[in-house]
Amino acid sequence: MRGHLGVLSRQLSTIKAGRLARNGWICHSCRTGQVRRKLFSSSAALRDAKEKPYYVTTPIFYVNASPHVGHLYSMLIADVLKRWQVLKGRPAILSTGTDEHGMKVQRAAELQDVPPKALCDANAETFKDLARKANISNDHFIRTTDPEHRDAVEYFWTGLRDSGYIYETKHEGWYCVSDETYYPDNAVEKRVSPVTGKTFMASVETGNAVEWTEERNYHFRLTAFRDRLLKFYAESPGWIVPSNRFAEVVSWVQNNLEDLSISRPVSRLDWGIPVPDDSSQTIYVWVDALINYITVAGYPVWPPGDEHTKGWPADVHIVGKDIVRFHSVYWPALLMALDLPLPKRILSHGHWLMSRQKMSKSVGNVVNPFFAIDRWGVDTMRYFLIYNGAMAHDSDYSNEFIVDRYKKGLQRGLGNLLNRITRPKNWKVAEIVSSMSSKQSEPLPEVVDIHRGELERLVGKVEGHMEELNPSGALREIMKLVFETNRFIQEASPWAKTDEDDAAAVEQIVFYAAESLRLVGILLQPFIPEKANEFLDRLGVSHDRRTIQYAVLHADDSYGTPMITLGEGAHSSLFPPIPVED
Repeated sequence: MRGHLGVLSRQLSTIKAGRLARNGWICHSCRTGQVRRKLFSSSAALRDAKEKPYYVTTPIFYVNASPHVGHLYSMLIADVLKRWQVLKGRPAILSTGTDEHGMKVQRAAELQDVPPKALCDANAETFKDLARKANISNDHFIRTTDPEHRDAVEYFWTGLRDSGYIYETKHEGWYCVSDETYYPDNAVEKRVSPVTGKTFMASVETGNAVEWTEERNYHFRLTAFRDRLLKFYAESPGWIVPSNRFAEVVSWVQNNLEDLSISRPVSRLDWGIPVPDDSSQTIYVWVDALINYITVAGYPVWPPGDEHTKGWPADVHIVGKDIVRFHSVYWPALLMALDLPLPKRILSHGHWLMSRQKMSKSVGNVVNPFFAIDRWGVDTMRYFLIYNGAMAHDSDYSNEFIVDRYKKGLQRGLGNLLNRITRPKNWKVAEIVSSMSSKQSEPLPEVVDIHRGELERLVGKVEGHMEELNPSGALREIMKLVFETNRFIQEASPWAKTDEDDAAAVEQIVFYAAESLRLVGILLQPFIPEKANEFLDRLGVSHDRRTIQYAVLHADDSYGTPMITLGEGAHSSLFPPIPVED
């Protein structure tokens, strides 16, 4: 819609008064007399920021069922990306939430014999609890039942209608309740249920059951955006990560694009946002859900010059591989229709499998993330999921894998290295750090000089992976330095040097091992924040020297005196042995 932002700017005073008159449209909150809640919190950092805050989102999660490990994984990726930006000193915003409308939720409520809103209220709290338990640093938790979101959806719909991109027609086709979408004939097939033995029609893509539906509803002229979408894809390499999914999206738009059914008759679906001026129709859940990303960013109240202060356009949407099309085809086309900025990137991750099988309630192999965190600890789960998770393919989950990663990476790798440097009585880290601050230009033995070179390249390598939206690669790069430092210390064996002539060598070896720890501790903060904080406390790194600007050799000459008691023995280590149940 031409001049959409200009229209918003001119109407800002009316919005602030609580009423947006646009072709007779009045926001739902004002019609019902509800008090508009303050959704956004402002801070001096955001107000004073010269650049747009970094804005990362998770998908909003369906509330028809309990959270699983895949939901946790999406949250963790977003959290690591946000914390990385904060570590670099940039204001950042993370939004997550729940998708509470649609047929899946309506049917789940019917099966449980509870009102849909009651089901949503209970399950939304469960997802909030998961975010808290996983130490997710989200700034917003949006629910699609929020009054502000309903207002944004109604306003968005009105803009589409006034721009001529919505029309009413009869629609028939295969509809999947689980996927909340229609599929063309060539995307469905007959299958036999392994449980009942009955034949049913299913989506080729997801395997979920479909049903034939005929109804009158509203459509969005998606095909009008084919050329514009393809041009955008061609001009935006790397917009979808990984690249194999980008190729699938391009192929789908070239060969399968159809106008999109964007409403459902109330007779079939009444749990949702009604179409403005037509109460017989309910807005399609995916149109409703996608708009959450700009609701959080303040849409439609974007004063002139302040359109980006709450984050839009999003720097990255985190999505599972099964909802790439909704975010990479439907969403950009809807935004194009209103001349709104598109998200900068889409990061699509694979699924988690159990014994190489997709997790399923019917099979009984779904991982409860609350139980997993209680059993293994929050940072152990964060470490495992980020380290083992993949974008281009699926990943296998098992308790055996978690134990293996814990022992090799955290207990024997990171924890052992920390103990080796901070616990010996042969030296005091603080004294060595202070002494070496005046000896930066002194020549080093070859083995020490080689290790120093690895340290100098570490941050750049990690930064490269994070720029590519590859937190797993970044974490593996950090841990590679941990393993190399352990080998360096083992070979150099400073604790075995007793000759006074070796004092200088001991000092150099211990110093660069300590610097390895300091840099690693700073870089690990986005990944395992609680343990990284304790790690730096044990190393004696001041709280005001834990940002990325200090992740440079010789940037801190004041650390080395532990802030907490280090203790003795394995059980007082940062990563003690964990009991493994049979």
